[in-house]
Formats: sequence, structure tokens, C-alpha cells
Amino acid sequence: MEQNTLGLALGIAGSVLAFALGASGSAIGIGYAGRAASGVVTEDPDKFGRLIPIVAIPGTQGFYGFLVFFIVTIGKINLLGEIHYPSLQQGISIFLVGFCVGLTLLISAIHQGKVSAACVGIIAKKPEQAGKALILPAFVETYAVLSLVVGVLVLQFMKY
Repeated sequence: MEQNTLGLALGIAGSVLAFALGASGSAIGIGYAGRAASGVVTEDPDKFGRLIPIVAIPGTQGFYGFLVFFIVTIGKINLLGEIHYPSLQQGISIFLVGFCVGLTLLISAIHQGKVSAACVGIIAKKPEQAGKALILPAFVETYAVLSLVVGVLVLQFMKY
């Protein structure tokens, strides 16, 4: 029974890591973009609406981490019902998936925030080009989405 408890602890820790790392990266990324946007809004408050999407986009990684957390804790382990105790090997696997996905989300959110901060300058000088400014940070988003998809696929095909 001790192995099952350790497997459960590792599984929960992995799911929490996916969320915590993704959310931390999102907070940092939004911080970069928000600081850049606040300077523009100080000079021209009418650009606020066009800046919201560029500041918000690094926040998606926090949601992706939450999705992994939800899939593990509700879908795999079933913390709200009769708990499914993963074996030690399954717990390690879940932990590694959560850590790898979370690390990718952390890094991509930070870099997406930096790209978003740079793209704030596009909106500052040419507000009609706001759509183009959003495309550049969306390229970084691709790798967060790929990480999420790989993590979800591994979790779905993991035998219980």
C-alpha cells in the first residue's frame, strides 16, 4: 500500500507542477507585456483596447497547465470520487509528464511575454497593424500547444 501512496503523491505532484510552472510563466510573461503596454497607454490611452490581446496571450500557458492538472487529478486519479491509486511506475510517469509539460509552458510563456512586449511597439506606432502584432507571439504559442497535446496524449494512453 505504501507504493500506491507514493505513486499517488508523485502523480499529484506532477499535475501540480504542470499547473504551477505554466501559471508562473504566464504571470512573468504577462508582466513583461503589461509593463511595455502601460508605457504606451500612458502616452495614448485610446490604444488600451488594442493592447489587451497582446498582453493577455502569454496567459494561455497557465490554462494549459490547469488542463493537465485537471486531467490527472479528475480524469486519472479521480480525487473527487473513489481514488485510483497509480503504481509507483505510473506515478513517476505522471510526474515526468507534468514536469516536462510544465517546464515547456514556463519557458514558452516567458518568451511569449518578451515577444509580446516587443510587439507593443508595433501597436504604439501603427495601431492599425495590431493583428500583425499578435501573430508574432502566436508563433511561440505553437510550442505550448504542442507540449499540451503531447502531454495529454501520453496521459490518455497510459495504462491503468
